[in-house]
Amino acid sequence: MLIVMRKDATPEQIGGVTAAVEARGLKAHPIPGAQRTAIGITGNKDALDAPAFESLPGVLEVFRISHAYKLVSREAKPEDTVVNIGGVAIGGRRLALVAGPCAVESREQILTVARRVKEAGAHLLRGGAFKPRTSPYSFQGLGEEGLRLLAEAREETGLPVVTEAVDVEGVDLVEKYADAIQIGARNMQNFSLLRRAGRAKKPVILKRGMSATLEEFLMSAEYILAEGNYQVVLCERGVRTFSDFSRNTLDLAVVPAVKKISHLPILVDPSHGTGRREKVSPLSRAAAAVGADGLMIEVHHDPDRALSDGPQSITPEMFASLVREIAQIAGVVGRAV
Repeated sequence: MLIVMRKDATPEQIGGVTAAVEARGLKAHPIPGAQRTAIGITGNKDALDAPAFESLPGVLEVFRISHAYKLVSREAKPEDTVVNIGGVAIGGRRLALVAGPCAVESREQILTVARRVKEAGAHLLRGGAFKPRTSPYSFQGLGEEGLRLLAEAREETGLPVVTEAVDVEGVDLVEKYADAIQIGARNMQNFSLLRRAGRAKKPVILKRGMSATLEEFLMSAEYILAEGNYQVVLCERGVRTFSDFSRNTLDLAVVPAVKKISHLPILVDPSHGTGRREKVSPLSRAAAAVGADGLMIEVHHDPDRALSDGPQSITPEMFASLVREIAQIAGVVGRAV
């Protein structure tokens, strides 16, 4: 259910409605909008009595949300959400460029890449300190030392840091060092992890699972918002199909689909979406053209020697060229870089 407040509703009236919802053992989610505030209600097992809220001071109307996902839908918030990560807006007019290596390997490596992507025009730095890998014998990341190195790279370059938390305990560490918490594709339906991320004080970038439908993707985001963290960015990173010419199939059609039914911003990760270096730039250009709010790209200064995902990592020179191309496409669709 959604309670829509009047344009002139006072903070006291909004607080009164919130208190009335919570007095019934439910959870209230005030959602400020450009025109008015809406209050989403979650936690009810049965239908709620709308007249009980319609008579409260400041209430304009009360209606039921038709989707299983409530807080992420445009019914709850018609305006686009803009998420702020360390001073970088995701979801506004400017396309956000997130770049860096798949994994933090050493101090020299992460500082070199951070300097190069900053110079080329990146807005945020990505890099994995914890790496869940298909093989238990593959490089698993540097752990907390990797987080410290990311923080050092941020201090030197000014780039806010995005990195993945792979379990509930890891969220505490990522919150301590990073500016945004990434939930990877393998953890999209790790509901205990989603709930913990929902209680975090940092924005969350949620990647789509390898076989997830759009509704499953949005329901995972709903878990985070339902815990009170409304700073969520979605990320399309490719789904598994019968394709044998790329690592995954990058589902760019999901971008306008998300834009139609959800207010959350969405990034596109063409690196994991293709798994092939030569495919990253073409799919990045396509992502910008279909309305993505930004790109997450793996960049390594020596990709052939990378300890993780080298074949899909582009060089800093390739990234600089891509930024120039994206800037041209962004202008065509009314955006900027």
